[in-house]
Amino acid sequence: MVESGIHLVHKAVGQSSFDVIRGFKRRAFEAGQKKLALGHGGTLDPFADGLLLVLAGQATRLMELMHPLPKTYVAEVAWGAETDTCDLHGKVISASEARPSQASLEAALAPLLGWTDQVPPATSAKKIDGEAAYKKAHRGEDVVMKPCRVFLLSARWISHDLPHHSTLELTCRGGYYVRSLARDLGRALGCGAHLTALHRTAIGPWRDPGEGQERLLTGADLLPWCPSRLLTDEEAGHLSHGRVIPVGEAVPPAWVMPEGFPDPGAPLRALHAGRLVALLKPAEEGLRTFANLRGGL
Repeated sequence: MVESGIHLVHKAVGQSSFDVIRGFKRRAFEAGQKKLALGHGGTLDPFADGLLLVLAGQATRLMELMHPLPKTYVAEVAWGAETDTCDLHGKVISASEARPSQASLEAALAPLLGWTDQVPPATSAKKIDGEAAYKKAHRGEDVVMKPCRVFLLSARWISHDLPHHSTLELTCRGGYYVRSLARDLGRALGCGAHLTALHRTAIGPWRDPGEGQERLLTGADLLPWCPSRLLTDEEAGHLSHGRVIPVGEAVPPAWVMPEGFPDPGAPLRALHAGRLVALLKPAEEGLRTFANLRGGL
């Protein structure tokens, strides 16, 4: 069976994020779970590998809470050419004999930290008139991408093999395009650049389980950056019937966002008998459910 919860999965190079979901759908179908809801908590390009969150069952209702989490990547940037996809599989659209120095690379990162406006790649999943940009680009249509507000918490070079490439570790908020970062670095340095490898090592508190590995998160392991309200049997019954419960005492989060990271607006978790049963919001008389995870996770 495919158990409800968040599955930490290692996506391999060459797979699409939907390939991974398709594998879960196949497993669910073979187990007789034909109507099991499935989704992922943030796509990875086929050329990239690393952590993918697969949300199953009632956990799909938590999908919007995955977007504002910090995501950590290790990226290999090649110098000397920009491609139309901003990665190694694209067509070279400009090339240069110029190469960056290590000092110029260090200086180039600072202006990109914090909140900035970033233009997504034309071959991204960003929607234009309700359709993914990459579908338009693959049909040969002219795609004009509008800048998006994105957040980069930290970035540091961890190795250099100049003049060929350098390796960067970065932590950003959801919605950030590392391919665009490589493109923008190449333009700022006057040499052109694109990604040749990308590894997602972490999302929030969760690490990549490694090739061929998978880990299931349920109960208190879900949304550990959120404060919790521990329920009595009676309170759990009230919430399941849409009734308000007293505010009571909240338990602080088990995991804290990195310093300087934007507040994700974490909701209050309702935990009962070791399961996450609801997300709560303040009401005039106490606390009320705004997401009822029926049966719990």
